[in-house]
Order: sequence, then C-alpha cells, then structure tokens
Amino acid sequence: MENGQDKQPSGSEKLKTIHDCAQLGDIDGFQKLLQDNPTLLNERNPFMLETPLHVSASNNKTEIVKFLLEWKGDDKVDLEAKNAYGETPLHVAATNGCNEAARLLLAHGALVEAKTKYGVTPLNLSVCHSSRAEDCSIVETLLENNADCDATDDEGMTPLDHLSKIQESGKLRGLLLSHQQKQRKTRLPEACSKQNGRVDALEKELSNIVGLDELKMQLGKWAKGILMNERRKAVGLEISTAGRLPHMAFLGNPGTGKTMVARILGRLLHGVGILQTDKVKEVQRTDLVGEYVGQTGYKTREKIKEAEGGILFVDEAYRLMPEDRSSCDYGLEALEEIMSSMDDGKVLVIFAGYNEPMQRVISSNEGFSRRVTKILKFEDLSCEELANVLHIKMNNQAKDSLLHGFKLHSSCSVDAIARLIKRATTEKQRMKMNGGLVEIMLNNAKGNLDLRISDDCVESDELLMIKLEDFEAAIRFLPQ
Repeated sequence: MENGQDKQPSGSEKLKTIHDCAQLGDIDGFQKLLQDNPTLLNERNPFMLETPLHVSASNNKTEIVKFLLEWKGDDKVDLEAKNAYGETPLHVAATNGCNEAARLLLAHGALVEAKTKYGVTPLNLSVCHSSRAEDCSIVETLLENNADCDATDDEGMTPLDHLSKIQESGKLRGLLLSHQQKQRKTRLPEACSKQNGRVDALEKELSNIVGLDELKMQLGKWAKGILMNERRKAVGLEISTAGRLPHMAFLGNPGTGKTMVARILGRLLHGVGILQTDKVKEVQRTDLVGEYVGQTGYKTREKIKEAEGGILFVDEAYRLMPEDRSSCDYGLEALEEIMSSMDDGKVLVIFAGYNEPMQRVISSNEGFSRRVTKILKFEDLSCEELANVLHIKMNNQAKDSLLHGFKLHSSCSVDAIARLIKRATTEKQRMKMNGGLVEIMLNNAKGNLDLRISDDCVESDELLMIKLEDFEAAIRFLPQ
C-alpha cells in the first residue's frame, strides 16, 4: 500500500498462463500450473484455439512437448487437437520448422497425413518453411515417417506443386522427387493386390446375376476402367478427374435384377471411393409426391438428403412425368428436384422402369437426357435362367429367411425346373414377374411341403426336402 493505493504489478510481474509458459519454455512454471490444475492439459487459448501442445510444438520447446506427451494424469494430451485453421500440433511444428518437436510428436503416434480444414498436410507446410529457411530437416523427418508426396490439398496441389511456385534451390525438389519415386514403386504392388481383390469380389457379385450377359459385360468393363484409373493414380500418373457422377437409367420389366444391380454398383463405387457410402435409397412416386402445393419439394428433398453419399434409386420413374404435359401434376416438381440434385455430386441417381415409358421420359426431357450418361437394358429371363435363379436363391438363403435350411430334392434339377416353368406358365406371366415368379414358386412349394408331410414323419431330411411335386403344385397358384 502506497499513498492509499494498491501497487499494480508490472508487465514482468503479471501471472503467466499455461500458454505463456508453453511459448517461453518455462518448464518449472508450466509443471506447477498443470499439477495444480490438470484440466489445463488441453486448454484452448483465445482466437486461435490452440492447446499448450500446439504452442510448445510451434516454438520447439521440446522439454514441455516431452512433458505433455508423457503426462501421467487421468486425462491424455490430445495429439490431434485442431486449432481454428484445423491444424494439429504436428502442422504447426512443420509450419515453423520445429524438427525436434515434430520428431517427438511422430514418435508418440501423431498422424503424418492429418489434414487442415483446407486439406493441407504437414508435409505441404514443411515445404513452404524449408524453401524459405534453406533447411530441409523438417521435410526429411516427415518423409522418414512416410509422409505422402502425392497427397493433395483441397485445390488439388501436391507438395511439389506448391514448391513450383517458390524460388528455391534444387536440393528440396530433388529430395521430394526421390521419395516420391520410392513411394510409387512401393504402392504399385499394393494397388495391384487391392485391385485384384476388388475385381474378384465384383466377379463374385456378378456371378449371382443370372442372364443379362451383355449388361454384365458392360458393368465389368466399366468397373475395370474405374479400378485401372485408381491404379494409375496410385503410381502418380496424371489422369483426368473431371466429370460428374455417372447417373443412370435401368430399363426393363419387374424382376429382371435392376435393384440387385444397383446394390452391387453401390458397393463397387463405394469401394473405389467414388461414393462415400454403399447405401441405396429406394423410392417411388408415393415417397416423393405430396397431395398439396409445397409438399412435393419438401418430401423429395428429404429423400435426396437420406441418399446423400450413396445412390437414390427411383423405381417406376416414368410415373413422375404424365403423358399429358398440359395437366397439373406434382410429379414433374419431384423430377425437377431430383435433376437439380444430380449436378452437385452428393448423390448418384438411378432411374428405373419399364422400357417403353422410360424411353418416353428420356426422349421428352432435355435435362434428363443430358444428365443420365448411362442407359442399361435388362432383358426378360428365359425359363432356363429362371430355373438357375431358383437354384441360386436356394443355395444362398439368409438365416432369417423362411427357407433357410431347406434343400432341393434331386428331382429338382435346373432342366426339370426349366421344363416345368415353360410348360406351366405363359410368356405374359414370365414377362410380368421374371425373378418375382421364382419367389412365389419357392414360398408356395414350401407351403405344399408342409401340407404333404404326414403327422408321423420323423425323418429330418424329409422335413426339409422340397421335391418337384411341390413345385408342380405351387406353380398352379401363380397370378395370371
């Protein structure tokens, strides 16, 4: 107290915060603050939202970095905490060329491929620093930890691309090019192995599609092209990445496998990174169109949102476009909403329906024909193909299926089932149902087996064995 006034502390006497100590390298003050209040371990500072690990790493205060990384308290230091720019402690260490701090972070598991909110990796930031400081040590440290020389930011720029904008000596460029070549050689067998696995998986999926040989050939070629492009990119070859999602139209009668192919496509395109998920959202007119003004747009946008990242499968899509274009029909509004969403790359749309009405939609709507780049035709299944479908379904029954555990009698050969279908059904029935005919046959045959078995039957094989006579009885009850 002096002249009745409290003495104010001078600038040097102000209390230090945890971030002040981290910046200055005051290990004694830092330890005391953290031991007194362990909740400060991942405390964020104002504006930049950086933790003490950010601050100490960006100033190369290795004693404090090491203390934080080896902290024995209940909480653990957040290695991947992000500041206001989405930068981790490794990012800020790379930005400032703090090599010793970066080594400590990497030794404790920091992600060398972490990205900022702009998609920038620590290697990109280290290149900028090293070109200015004429010191490649931070770049070398990241490359020793297998930092990806081909990683791109949100502008599609690699570390070498950024370097080309900077005046610098050839040493840094040579270092990056040398590691880039080594990484690409390593990636080639990995890319080939991954590609072969995906091709095998695709072929297995396609083998469960009966018939549709031309369609399967188209899908196989397209898938191989996607996978080959992935392989090209993996070894650093420059190929065009332009183009929107491959929106499609599936034309064919019910039961020809359109939905199944859509699901296979979802898995394939997700597997190669074109789609974020493999989900297929199936919708029809009733899911999209409202009864009153304003309902349709909302309903349609909700369904599109549910499908984001995957496939929106619009069945009987022709029902959205009335034959009389002069009539007031909310289906057109739904169709326009869907077509608007096809340009933003968030959802892949597949329109499906009967051949003739779908051709009418394609030819009469300019926006539709411009956006739908692939049109696949699904032919009706022959009697032999339907018999094959029946056998495949019986051999792949899920555990929750009513037919799980049931078997076909030797009398139910593919040829015998094909002859029965040809004899007992009309062409109109087969065209109308296709694979749906098989589902009805199987369910009805199981029902006939239940009726046929006597009450005193104890043989387990008999209880689960579907015979040709069961199909002969079942096929009489098919819808006309």
